Amino acid sequence: MIPATFDYVRPGTVDEAVTALADAGEDAKILAGGQSLMPLLRLRLAYPDSLIDLDRVDPLREIRDEGDTLMIGAMATHHQVVRDPLVREFAPLIARATETVADPAVRHRGTFGGSLAHADPAGDLPAVALALDAVFLVRSVRGEREIPAADFFVDWMTSAMEPDELLLSVRIPKLGAGWGAHYEKFHRTAQAWAIVGVACAVRRENGTVGEARIALTNMGSTPVRASEVERAVAGGAVSEAAFRSAAEHAADGAEPPADLHGSSEYRRHLATVLTARALAAAAS
Repeated sequence: MIPATFDYVRPGTVDEAVTALADAGEDAKILAGGQSLMPLLRLRLAYPDSLIDLDRVDPLREIRDEGDTLMIGAMATHHQVVRDPLVREFAPLIARATETVADPAVRHRGTFGGSLAHADPAGDLPAVALALDAVFLVRSVRGEREIPAADFFVDWMTSAMEPDELLLSVRIPKLGAGWGAHYEKFHRTAQAWAIVGVACAVRRENGTVGEARIALTNMGSTPVRASEVERAVAGGAVSEAAFRSAAEHAADGAEPPADLHGSSEYRRHLATVLTARALAAAAS
């Protein structure tokens, strides 16, 4: 199909982008990588009055070490994130999850911030951001503010950003010595959305689990933090039996959807199995 008509704006700086977004009003859309937005436009599931293309706003592509955190610019592509040495060293969970996003063509065009701002609970990166306690930096003509990942994802494809706010970057707390990370994902084909995914980071301490961070993909209208599993494994043995036992609580509090790819109960079962696998892989 052919998209509906819209105004096209291509700013060159962050200030120009923020101003264009404010001038365009609530019926504007941001074009980052376009891998999610373009299909919606073609099918007329989205029909904005204005499209603001961020492709020339190069400062938003930066990945920077900020001491205790990494700053990943919203326009950094998935390919850039996967290959960045800072991400691979200090945020390996992001690198591992991003490696599973779609295919190489999509990873070369799709962006880190675009995937997160899209707020699709079936996307891989929202659960990762939640597990890592990421913080989102957004800007409007009114100024900048920070939104913790726990507050950022509000509902299906809905974030806490206001219509005139632009996502600038995401701050990721570094994982230091003793941490292991893994992203476990079950999907029908290599390019398909995850039926269920598990983002997991584990810190080992004197032969036990000192701390775990776990969040689930496609188990509700937002990514879901598996808090009960985190509590169950903390201080316990690093063993597959302990992980399987703790993983029985993976779906506690979740409201998984039912669709053509699986029932709610099927997703609960997958969450249990995949969480145990993710814990074992991260702890190893």
